[in-house]
Amino acid sequence: MWIKSSKKSSLVLATVLMFLLTACGANNNINSASTDSATANSTTTEPESLKKVVLRLKWVHQAQFAGFYTAVEKGFYKEAGLDVEIRPGGSDFPAVQMVASGSEEFGVTGADQIISGREKGVPVTAIATLYRQTPFVLFSLKSSNITTMKDLEGQEVGVKLGGNEELTYRAMVQSSGIDASTIKEIPVKFDLSPLLSGQVKVWPGYLINEVLAVEEAGEEVNIIKPIDSGINFYADTLFTTQGLIDKDPALVKSFVQASMKGWEYAIKNPEEAAGFGLKYGDSLNLEHEVNMMKASIPMLQPDSPPLGKMELEAWSTLQQSLLDLDFLKKEQDLSKVFTNEFVE
Repeated sequence: MWIKSSKKSSLVLATVLMFLLTACGANNNINSASTDSATANSTTTEPESLKKVVLRLKWVHQAQFAGFYTAVEKGFYKEAGLDVEIRPGGSDFPAVQMVASGSEEFGVTGADQIISGREKGVPVTAIATLYRQTPFVLFSLKSSNITTMKDLEGQEVGVKLGGNEELTYRAMVQSSGIDASTIKEIPVKFDLSPLLSGQVKVWPGYLINEVLAVEEAGEEVNIIKPIDSGINFYADTLFTTQGLIDKDPALVKSFVQASMKGWEYAIKNPEEAAGFGLKYGDSLNLEHEVNMMKASIPMLQPDSPPLGKMELEAWSTLQQSLLDLDFLKKEQDLSKVFTNEFVE
């Protein structure tokens, strides 16, 4: 595998990981084209009785969304009377805007984006939360000896501005009571080179992706989890518009139930489920995807059925943090922000 053959020098790691991440970004269009092609082929063979719907992901195709691929490949959507097209997301295809426009039926986004969307007058509603424990962490190379939030003081810390990762980071800083003024914040995106070269000491990323990529490259890391600071926000959340819920609740129910069936199968068969994702991305690496799927399972919290069910307390805590950190100006009616009626 590409990652196993890399030498440990930071320069080589940086080059390899830059290639990986660039490839992931560049693969957006390729993935879209592959998916469109696959869908076109599927459309010509599906019975007319299947109802066609679109799911817009939060990010590019990868095992982070394995349950949805599984629902397609195992025929769970078809059994529910649905022909589902799964499209990759990202900064060029923000799920909330794509679904709110009415051209797509379902989306995956951060839970905070549902509340923020509501404040902006976008009537989107969460219908299941996939990652009920956030995969977001702060991590550093083991050689830096940074292991606690207190250790961030005086350090160069990468921050991904404008999304739920920034929200979680700032909530961690606030909750831990450290002196935020001493932290040297550096805006970062997805190129890990600044971490590997030592320019940035602490990196914000997903335990199921960036951390795995660095570890698979042979580096040991220290991890600081949000829960260590008493923070745990819902992450990837399935949503639709209130308009679709009102117009066709049976369709929403069918989609959610089939999706959750896909996730249940993926949890029990992580290797097979990770393999399904390879059909959506030509550059995906099976070993990495399997690792990603296995690392995801505890955060899906399958021991607290039904899968996808949300708690009012968790949404209330998230909203209060959004208000406290000035990400939200006005409290939203949580009875309109989420519903469990389709997962139960």
